[in-house]
Amino acid sequence: MAVTDAAIDKIKGMIVSGELGPGARLPKEADLAERLGLSRNSLREAVRALALINVLDVRQGDGTYVTSLEPHLLLDALSFVVDFHRDDTVLEFFQVRRILEPAATGMAALAMTDGQVEDLRSILDALPDDPSIEQLVANDLEFHQLIAKGSGNTVLCSLIESLSGPTTRARVWRGLTQEGATVKTREQHAAIYEAIAGRQPDVARAWATVHVAGVEEWLRRAL
Repeated sequence: MAVTDAAIDKIKGMIVSGELGPGARLPKEADLAERLGLSRNSLREAVRALALINVLDVRQGDGTYVTSLEPHLLLDALSFVVDFHRDDTVLEFFQVRRILEPAATGMAALAMTDGQVEDLRSILDALPDDPSIEQLVANDLEFHQLIAKGSGNTVLCSLIESLSGPTTRARVWRGLTQEGATVKTREQHAAIYEAIAGRQPDVARAWATVHVAGVEEWLRRAL
């Protein structure tokens, strides 16, 4: 592992220094191994590891390339790791969500295009009058994902999406057990939408805080 770690560090150094930029093709395996003073096996292990976290893209018969290195690719590995959380840590994920989502919502109130605001309205209108818990949670996810995307900050958007797994199960649990959860969610979503459509970042941020904190407080009492 120490040799593989050294190989990873050397390839990382080439990328961080700018020698290999996004989309660049790595030199042939034999040439790169000789240049870096590595065995070809160690180099292969390093490439495999970096491909797993979307830093490199191995194209069969074509070569190995640096990916676009965009945040959604690099943070995708975080989503995978987050899914291994224990149930007793889900409250901590909500606490992080309470920090990130209001910020994204306030930014979205200024950054979203008119078309995106219309799409947000369409998501609200698409929720049936008497939705199932699955429909409610799916609509909730879609609503918040569009707002995160509308913030204009790709890193923030990717971080929020990476936290959706653990908090989704808690939202389903709440929908099944808390009376009035559907009505409350619908009302708070409408308030968030109105603030964004009215280009009121402070109001949008406040309503997003109320929305996330409400689920967090319910969960705190339920655990």
